[in-house]
Amino acid sequence: MDWKDSLQLVYSTNPDVHVGENEEPDVEPLAPERQKLRVSIERHHRGGKTVTLVRGFIGSDDDLLDLAKQLKTKCGTGGSAKDGEIIIQGENKEKVVDLLLKQGYKNTK
Repeated sequence: MDWKDSLQLVYSTNPDVHVGENEEPDVEPLAPERQKLRVSIERHHRGGKTVTLVRGFIGSDDDLLDLAKQLKTKCGTGGSAKDGEIIIQGENKEKVVDLLLKQGYKNTK
């Protein structure tokens, strides 16, 4: 059942109808030493700005946002996290790799 349909649902005797339940599957977080994170620099499609990308994170959105916040704070710059990747403004590849290695992400390149 789509969430839009549940907004119009007043009452149902169908036992298969579950309104208000989270239908997204929980992603089982991997330990930092088992994750394969890839750090790269990208200049295309960014209006001429350079960004550092961290791809390959497996875990919940909250864990992704927390890691992004730590990296942005340590690099002293802005950025964002969405769709399983972290975007850090500027060319901070070496700094980000060092920070990830210190946090236990051993398989980081």
